[in-house]
Amino acid sequence: MPEMSSSTSTTCPNPDMYSSLSSSSASCCNCSATTEKDDGGVPLLSGQPLKHTKRVCCVAISPNRELLAIGDNDGNVRLWSIKNTLSAAFGTGSSYFARRSKVNLGLKLHAEALSDAEKVIELNPSSYLGYELMHAALRGAHRHDSFEAFTIMLSKLDNTSDPRIRQLHQQYVGLSEVEDAIRRAIHAKLENAPLRLIDTSAGRLCNQDAQINAFMESTKYEELLYSSDMHGPLQTELIKEVVAKYFGWVMLSHRWERKEPLLCDIQGRDIYDLDPVGTVVKLQRFCQVARAAGHRWAWSDTCCIDQNNNVELGESVNSMFIWYHYSALTIVYLSDVLPWSKSGALANSIWNTRGWTVQEFLAPRIVLFYRVDWTLYLDDRSRNHKESVSIMREMERSTGINARALIDFRPGTRDTREKLRWASNRYTTREEDIAYSLFGIFDIKLPVIYGEKRQKALGRLLQEIIAHSGDITALDWVGQSSNFNSCLPADISSYKALPRTLPPLSEHDMQISVSTLRNNIVAVESASKMYATLKNLGIPRFSSARLQLPCIVFPLTEVGRRPGQDGTRCFTYDVKADGLHDLLITMEDKLVEFSPERRTQQTFLLVRPWNRHDLGLINFADQTQGLEGWPKPWSPSDDMLSGYPAHDELATRELRLIVRLAQPFRALLLAQQWGEEYKRIASDINIIAQARDMASVDDMMDVRMLEIL
Repeated sequence: MPEMSSSTSTTCPNPDMYSSLSSSSASCCNCSATTEKDDGGVPLLSGQPLKHTKRVCCVAISPNRELLAIGDNDGNVRLWSIKNTLSAAFGTGSSYFARRSKVNLGLKLHAEALSDAEKVIELNPSSYLGYELMHAALRGAHRHDSFEAFTIMLSKLDNTSDPRIRQLHQQYVGLSEVEDAIRRAIHAKLENAPLRLIDTSAGRLCNQDAQINAFMESTKYEELLYSSDMHGPLQTELIKEVVAKYFGWVMLSHRWERKEPLLCDIQGRDIYDLDPVGTVVKLQRFCQVARAAGHRWAWSDTCCIDQNNNVELGESVNSMFIWYHYSALTIVYLSDVLPWSKSGALANSIWNTRGWTVQEFLAPRIVLFYRVDWTLYLDDRSRNHKESVSIMREMERSTGINARALIDFRPGTRDTREKLRWASNRYTTREEDIAYSLFGIFDIKLPVIYGEKRQKALGRLLQEIIAHSGDITALDWVGQSSNFNSCLPADISSYKALPRTLPPLSEHDMQISVSTLRNNIVAVESASKMYATLKNLGIPRFSSARLQLPCIVFPLTEVGRRPGQDGTRCFTYDVKADGLHDLLITMEDKLVEFSPERRTQQTFLLVRPWNRHDLGLINFADQTQGLEGWPKPWSPSDDMLSGYPAHDELATRELRLIVRLAQPFRALLLAQQWGEEYKRIASDINIIAQARDMASVDDMMDVRMLEIL
């Protein structure tokens, strides 16, 4: 069709002619017009209306969308200006531009529709329809640069008399509000993210600013902006979902090998362009697997931390548990598990012996194990190997960690002794890491001081655990004492043995014992006094490597080494103490022998570290029970107290405490140092002591807060 003149004018009062635009043959509308020819000899409609009486064989619209062309069977072509035709049909008021804006929207002519909508608003500033059309045109044209102006325009109408207009502004969300919501979502997500991540698509290391810039330039951001702006309410959940998916990262858990690629080796370079040799291949394959799983970002401890920056290194060590926990996926690479390996290979992998891998498995919610060829372990293609019964059974058997903790671990100082046992068989290349790798497990943050050596690193961790929680189960160990504090072990392996389970007292026997004591006035009074004393006793305090330990104290009266032990590594001693049954103690250290006839100036004590749980009170901060074999919390049930009046409940608690104190307990052997300071004398086996009888309560009244070096 030849290019048509845009200067032609006409009027057509019949809007129904739009129904013929898509037809190849249709009846022309009944109207009248005069015709003239342009320079090309084409008949044009101009001037006054013309009444058409002929059928037309074709209808078309000019390329510039301004003219309507109709041809009849005689070869005549008649043109109408669409603008003038609509104007004639609807006039030039806001309704005309509103109708034309709707038509242009239907034709996806968003710029033209926007122009008409602006005309509607110009002619009628309080037109609800005008703003609706403008909104639709802006969204269709992706004109987010005009959204703020649109919102400001609406705000000026808040005082209009039309209630629909007053509410209209509240139904729309400004661009700045959407951008702020996106920024908040990004900040919340990156708050728990590593400092640097590898872009699995580009192969480059990016800090958080670079990650944000990449998002702002992505189609994901554009789509989120267009899907969220203008129409209220603000879609915060959609924003969080999109941001979380885009910024989600994959963590690598593996055993370090020689010549791992470091930060300096990949910074400013594309990891996929590096020579695929040695451990570089592991890094490349890890990023490829993460990308294939639909994740943009990946992290490896070898190259995403500046090992030469002590501040960053310390921050990373203290944050690593959080990074693994909030990861979208953690990939465990088993470099020594072959493709044809059967169940049990994971348990025997060297990965399962390393110190850092405890938290690297416990912290994340989704974990996948990969063999040396980067195929899934046992060909298990489930989305999360923590949901695999067979793999979790293998992990439980090999680690000694219960299934519940393996699947849904909660960090903190609960069950301290059990968590220390989990790490007791683990090894680390740097000796301090055996302690640093447990910071996240106990939800503790401490300075990272490489070079301080194992004993000090472990001592600082245990000191913080006891000071934070008051949990004395960390004192339950056998082996060598630490130079940091004698009440703490020199090595994590001292927690390897399961805590010795002492014979429990049945509830039946407890009630019989309480009934017996109830008839003994002296015992009842002593029990009340002991209960009040222990209730007011402070909690353990640890500061500057000195332990303030609340204890029930039993002074030693006699120590004698058994004969025939010359040349042996360990020595066995007969020991007597006030208020306790005689006992045997075996240890490597030589003890000072003394007796009532052959005294010594140095004081030796057997002590029962006091645990407030023995009072039977509810700990509202943590109502969980302690480890089996150590003092447990107790609270009498209604059944247990059913035979006693309400006022007698306290007396029952007091007597039950005395019965419990008469049971065997794990004792610490202390030797006096300077003044009232003491040191623990370590033993190769647990020291189990027991009070002579329940009636000798007065022998247990030596309750003190001891300072132990």
